[in-house]
Amino acid sequence: MPATTSPRSHAAPKRAAPRRKPPQRRRKGKKPDLIRILIPVLALVVVVGIVVNLTGGDQMTKLARDRTPYWVDKQIIAINGTGRRGEKIEGVTDIAIHYTGNPGTTAQQNHDFYDQPETEVSSHFLIGLEGEVIQCIPLDEKSSATNQRNNDTLSIEVCHPDATGQFTQASYDSLVRLTAWLCDYCDIGRDRVIRHYDVTEKLCPLYFVDHPEAWEQFKADVAAY
Repeated sequence: MPATTSPRSHAAPKRAAPRRKPPQRRRKGKKPDLIRILIPVLALVVVVGIVVNLTGGDQMTKLARDRTPYWVDKQIIAINGTGRRGEKIEGVTDIAIHYTGNPGTTAQQNHDFYDQPETEVSSHFLIGLEGEVIQCIPLDEKSSATNQRNNDTLSIEVCHPDATGQFTQASYDSLVRLTAWLCDYCDIGRDRVIRHYDVTEKLCPLYFVDHPEAWEQFKADVAAY
């Protein structure tokens, strides 16, 4: 009798059910990073605002701001009724150049002389023997330096080492720099530079009166700065 086999031995093995892959999430396109875009835009707006605040506006607005460069030491003298009267300037048409007439004195000494009740003279700026620059009068006020032209000029007094009135190289370089900056800041053109002599025929600044060629060279240096 043939051997019988169990029906289970002929049954096909069960296959494991195929594993289903988890559904893949659909990748969404990346949105622009707004913060990265806005930061440089906002920075640009701030920079433009600062530039406009420092340099924009009409002349009198800019003079009232009194924003001088970092290399100007602002030491505004007190309103004393003489050297500084607190009277507003009408506008700036020229930059007036002077010399102190006190050989060997420093910018600080001349500033301190201005800052006394009995002193009747002053200038907007003083330039020292080493080229230091001190501001004494606000830009939108009259100084007491250029007689009938006090109402429409900014004045610069320059220290000098001896009686010839010739400026040191450091003083001269600062004078060129300051004059060019003032002309640009006031929007008057770099040719709008005069001597005290041109107003009253006073021998001031002495060296530029005695040496007209040096005066012409100075104006050329200002224009080319």
